[in-house]
Amino acid sequence: MLIRLLIILVLFPFVARAISMLLGGILEGLRGAPPSRKTPARSVQMVRDPVCGTFVVPDRAVSITVGHQPVYFCSNRCRDQYRARTA
Repeated sequence: MLIRLLIILVLFPFVARAISMLLGGILEGLRGAPPSRKTPARSVQMVRDPVCGTFVVPDRAVSITVGHQPVYFCSNRCRDQYRARTA
């Protein structure tokens, strides 16, 4: 019985958030409002992270300059792995 109660208490926040997001999306659609998430324009050129291969938007990517060329990464971890490989 105690384990069941603990499981319910742990899962409740996740279920409540999912329901909240669902209802928020429905209300946003009914109002005809544009999506609240900030998305890049369709014409944004994406670049590939040389470590993991993920495509990233340059404005939102972690970057370093190698020579005179910027190199873009999806995360600080990939940037650090790249630096360790090229050092």
